Amino acid sequence: MDRVDHPMDIIDRKPKPVAQPKFISTQVSDVRYYYLNLRPAPTADITVVCGGRERCNPEYVISRREFPFLSIECVAQGRGEVKVAGRTFRLQAGSVFSYAPGVAHTIRNDAKDPMVKYFVDFTGDEAARLLHDSPLRHGVVQLSAPGEILDIFEDLQRQGSNDAPGSKAICAALVRLLILKITAFAVPEREADARALATYQRCKRQIEQHFLGLRSLAQAARACHVDQAYLCRLFRRFDHQTPYRYLVRLKMNRAAELLLGPGKLIKQVAEELGFTDPYHFSRVFKSVHRVSPVQFIQAGHRRTDRR
Repeated sequence: MDRVDHPMDIIDRKPKPVAQPKFISTQVSDVRYYYLNLRPAPTADITVVCGGRERCNPEYVISRREFPFLSIECVAQGRGEVKVAGRTFRLQAGSVFSYAPGVAHTIRNDAKDPMVKYFVDFTGDEAARLLHDSPLRHGVVQLSAPGEILDIFEDLQRQGSNDAPGSKAICAALVRLLILKITAFAVPEREADARALATYQRCKRQIEQHFLGLRSLAQAARACHVDQAYLCRLFRRFDHQTPYRYLVRLKMNRAAELLLGPGKLIKQVAEELGFTDPYHFSRVFKSVHRVSPVQFIQAGHRRTDRR
């Protein structure tokens, strides 16, 4: 692939200062930027232009009538507001928003609680379609699992600053994953009650960390210090599964790991995960993985034999 005559390395890795594009704000500090292709050709494929992480100065205000690329921004810390296409939304940690060519937008920082945010700019017909089909088309969304999205932005940062074969293709794949994950974890801004969302996130972490010792919805609710009905309402509001289904899936994923270990009997795995009846364990396992424990073990052995 031909190299373009534009900076492709992260700014602070260059021995000399690199002239920033005019659309990059100067009202920021503690910046990490990467540039991949500042003059992308029109294409159906996703092309990552640039991206980065920046800490907004107290006076930070960006007001644009237009922008040359598609863009996604995610707030990691702090507060502010964004006005997109005439609508104003509050921003806080875990907020994600998008804008596109021809869409006027203004981003303001809260001077008392400055934002740290990530962004990625990109082009391509596929990207435009994915954004149009995502919750971002409605404005700002709040994430039920911000860490999942911030991890992708950090992956983009690492790949974007790595001028190695395949880096551009990896970044394009990460943008695709980013939009799909935002869709999975998005809570519409009008529903994003900060206290309820924080409670949901705390409960989900509690279940994830202690699922081996939890055998029922009632035990999960007690461990989270909420009642069962409220726990179910939280998952119905901020997730795509019930809390009990989440608990079961965690157990069955662990069961799959244990069943492929040496010398493990199905009965032993069932007992280890809190199932007194191995037949009930087998039914639950099949409801999650679509195969019985016996079939799963046989398939695992066949894969091992082929190596």
